[in-house]
Amino acid sequence: MKKVLSLVLVLLFVVSIFGGLSAVPSAKAVAQEVTYNLGAEPPGIDPGITIGVPEATIEMQVFDGLTRLDNKNVPQPAIAKSWTISKDGKTYIFTLRGAYWTNGTPVTAYDFEYAWKRVLNPELAAEYATQLYYVYGGQAFNKSIKVGTKYYVQAVDAKGNPLTKKVGGKDVPVANMAKEIDPSKNVGVKALNAKTLKVYLQSPTAYFLALTAFNTLYPVCKAVVSTNDKWASDVKTYVTDGPFKLTQWSHNDKMVFIKNPTYWDKDTVKLTKITFLMVEDSSTALSMYESGQLDSAADVPSSELPKLVASGDVKILPMLATYLYMFNVTKKPFNDVRVRKALTLAINRHQITTSITKGGQVPALGMVSNGIPDALPGSDFRTVGGPYFKDNDIATAKSLLAQAGYPNGKGFPAFSLLYNTSDLHKSVAEAIQQMWKKNLGITCTLRSEEWGVYLADEASLNYDVVRRAPTADYMDPNTFLELWVTGNGRNMTGYSNKAYDTLIAKEKATVDPKARMTVLHAAEKILMTDMPIAPVYFYTNPMLLSKHIKNFYESALGIVDWKNVYMG
Repeated sequence: MKKVLSLVLVLLFVVSIFGGLSAVPSAKAVAQEVTYNLGAEPPGIDPGITIGVPEATIEMQVFDGLTRLDNKNVPQPAIAKSWTISKDGKTYIFTLRGAYWTNGTPVTAYDFEYAWKRVLNPELAAEYATQLYYVYGGQAFNKSIKVGTKYYVQAVDAKGNPLTKKVGGKDVPVANMAKEIDPSKNVGVKALNAKTLKVYLQSPTAYFLALTAFNTLYPVCKAVVSTNDKWASDVKTYVTDGPFKLTQWSHNDKMVFIKNPTYWDKDTVKLTKITFLMVEDSSTALSMYESGQLDSAADVPSSELPKLVASGDVKILPMLATYLYMFNVTKKPFNDVRVRKALTLAINRHQITTSITKGGQVPALGMVSNGIPDALPGSDFRTVGGPYFKDNDIATAKSLLAQAGYPNGKGFPAFSLLYNTSDLHKSVAEAIQQMWKKNLGITCTLRSEEWGVYLADEASLNYDVVRRAPTADYMDPNTFLELWVTGNGRNMTGYSNKAYDTLIAKEKATVDPKARMTVLHAAEKILMTDMPIAPVYFYTNPMLLSKHIKNFYESALGIVDWKNVYMG
């Protein structure tokens, strides 16, 4: 017995020296860290007020909503572990799981109620507040006027037109003091207790669960946000509830995130660290990738795409977005629909997608991107609606410009085309600048601005023509069409058409899928007849991606979710 025991001890000693028989030879563990080029410095990372894809990408890593989209864009339980829906489709009861903020306090239904009402509060001036108009009373509260500490409906005249008065040279809405709005009673979101959230909608909304995964509807920590207006500007006060935690923000340089130890689903998260760089020049980013300083980037030099696709370094991912130019219709000559149509028709989209972008993009001859379903199973809204104009229709463009009083461009005023800094946007703008000169005889100057300045000028209508790329927020045509309703925070064109507004309002109240799609097609027809925008192409997203990145997922909405990624 002693001999056997001695032999066992000797064997154990040998095994301990060599680290175990199964460990020979051993492979070096791969560090679960990734470096991604975000591109531009975000103007802010408060999910209640941000509007861009870069900001949404950051917020995706650090927040969880009631739901989270899976790799098929289907909403799955997140902070809400379950829910029930009433027979009429208007009432949702969400039951929350035991989740925590990064400061260690529980995520509660009260945080969701506070966050949603904060977005709707007219004082916040959130451009994406319209995403909560589906909630009963949401639009009324967002359009209300604050007098003292109370909110009131805007007064209207006998014809229903909003009343305003001049204050400091500006038109200011007049409050109807007889119609007070109490958000605690008149908005259909209510925390029944810490773990139960009740939501009552204006009308049944088939895609509402997908909306609850959208960043505007993320919760915020009421205890922190209600006492600190600058909470989202400081890493120390940026309290979140998602897979990762922001630990460093070096402006115009990088953001660093670590795995969130308080996240409810932390066992699923494999990455321990993510670094987002802010390199706006795509050629520089490519050089960094080639030298091993970057693992992934979304902006790839178009001239290098064929080579990078062939080598397997670039993956062409689907993306529901429309690259377009907006016209400032409050300015001459863009207040003339004939001018807007002439400029739109004089663009050669086929040339742009084959010679410049080279990433499988499709010429856009309508507003709604391809890939959005229509009423019938398997049908596509864009295919059903068809094209609304011909690509590169020079003859019609010249005729329209002449009808507007500018034959062969004679007398056309000087104007500029604004885009945010990017090699791709510059190349597209230069091509269209040349097309307008060659085809119509008109000259425009190009104006490039960094992301934050560009957003500010766009919002204040400080432009003539501006690049824009609306991205789907959910899988429905309305995500593209509601943008152009009068007063929508993202309608930064000055465009307004009552018939269009009526159709979009009708769509929201229509339950039958076929009837609803008919209304949406009619709305798109009006939009393309008025042409406050010039669609250029439907996106794809060429992504520079290291072969070491596994289980990568970018939603068709254009936002990378690093939660389930690992390095191998």
